[in-house]
Amino acid sequence: MGQGAYSYRDDPAVPSFADDRPLVLFDGDCALCSHSARTLLKHGPRFRLAPTQSELGRALLRHYGLSPDDPSTMLVIENGRAIGRSDGVLHLAATLPFPYRLATAGRLVPRPLRDALYDWVARHRRRFPGQAWCALPPDGVDMTDRVLG
Repeated sequence: MGQGAYSYRDDPAVPSFADDRPLVLFDGDCALCSHSARTLLKHGPRFRLAPTQSELGRALLRHYGLSPDDPSTMLVIENGRAIGRSDGVLHLAATLPFPYRLATAGRLVPRPLRDALYDWVARHRRRFPGQAWCALPPDGVDMTDRVLG
């Protein structure tokens, strides 16, 4: 996303955080996004998560030139680099077990089309049924050092 690796470490507006594992920024007020976050907590133990509404989430989004209030601001930060939009979703899917990993077939679709679909879902995400972020972890998930905010 145009920034050098770990560039946020030199940005005084970004609070310090443990970046030894990938960090996923997600909309904590969105049922679809929160369900995805809970899935990552359950099946993707290497990830940390932070809501885009948190101080850390907002600062990182700004650092990468994204609006914290834009619905398309899901972001994965791994090895100091940001991966967004459909590339971020596919990157996460590749780390999950079957059947989630099947979503990586989306790589066969050209990025402009994938991103257009991502943007459409992002604009309409609050119409999907469900509850917003729940602080309770999925059953059997150790939350120690997993959700930052």
